[in-house]
Amino acid sequence: MHFLLDPQTREYGEEVRTHLEEVITPEFEARVYRSGVAHDEDFSRGLVDRGYFAPEWPAEFGGQNRSIWDGQVLGELMMRYDAPVYLSATTRMVASVIRAVGSEQMQEAVLSGAMKGDITIALGFTEPECGSDVAAAATRAVRDGDNWVINGSKMFTTNGHVADYVFLLARTSPDKPKHQGLTMFLVPCASEGFAAQAVVTLSGERTNITFFSDVRIGDEWRIGDVDGGWRVLSQCLADEHASGWGPHLARLLHHAERWASSTDSPDGAIRLADRDVRRRLSRIAMEVEVSTLLERRCVWMADTGRSPVAEGPMSKLFSTEALERASQDVVEMVGPDGLRSYLEPTAPEDGRFEQIMRFSLGTTIYAGTSEVQRSIIAQRGLGLPR
Repeated sequence: MHFLLDPQTREYGEEVRTHLEEVITPEFEARVYRSGVAHDEDFSRGLVDRGYFAPEWPAEFGGQNRSIWDGQVLGELMMRYDAPVYLSATTRMVASVIRAVGSEQMQEAVLSGAMKGDITIALGFTEPECGSDVAAAATRAVRDGDNWVINGSKMFTTNGHVADYVFLLARTSPDKPKHQGLTMFLVPCASEGFAAQAVVTLSGERTNITFFSDVRIGDEWRIGDVDGGWRVLSQCLADEHASGWGPHLARLLHHAERWASSTDSPDGAIRLADRDVRRRLSRIAMEVEVSTLLERRCVWMADTGRSPVAEGPMSKLFSTEALERASQDVVEMVGPDGLRSYLEPTAPEDGRFEQIMRFSLGTTIYAGTSEVQRSIIAQRGLGLPR
């Protein structure tokens, strides 16, 4: 594995950084945060216009034929600047699946629109009673001639109230073992019988519980084989499990260093002169480096034709737990002022310490809990029994 980015990728990263600094103003940040929605239409259109939506995709699908490393640096910067790109990311993720296993008809219907920002896709995996056991999905899809009738509900369908489609996991054969009786569908959110109800998370973000009441769709919206949904879904889960959250940790470190460099202790000395402050900041800096390398190892493996089966969960597990540790450590270091609300003008760093701490608590659940990641590492990486 090489540890340094090549000059072209670094140059590309600086280009992306310049764009983000221009468009992500304090006013923009405040508006997105108060909306609770991890998506902004104008921002997403701007990414498409500049070629920042899926740069590593082939040109015939709307990409720029850039390297996988350019795509990685782009993703890191979007996360580092806390850009509202979650719906864009899930759209791109599902588009990759459709490109790989979708019918020609579905590819024609979806891929071009997704790459232009005209189509958005939310994820519909988790259910209220299943938690992290995605394969225990009880939402039913029953065949009716050339159609399917869907009934059930999904939890944490983030952006389901603004997306055009939901990438839905449904049970089609309840008599088969749970992993073998599932099928994937792309359900238009404009379908009669679909509804989204807001659920606000601890971080202030809106997610949804979505309901499917006799939703009727044609068989052309099925992705992959009937009862072959787990194989289709596994491609998405592998991408999610390989997610790294180090850029959020880097953002926290940036604000903590700025606070320590501009704030005085009661004795008049600058906070950064305190050995304990330097120790805490150094520990975060080390964990930023480890998080970055763990995630980039996954990219390197994919670039060399290898699948990061256990390495992806290692990246996700370490970086999210490091973010949770560090955010609480920083609030302890800053003291009571660190708990003052985000966007409160007199709070240290505009209250970002408080906001990042709330946000960090959910990251160990998103894309599979820490317990799920540890199980994958143990079973698939170390060969231990279930």
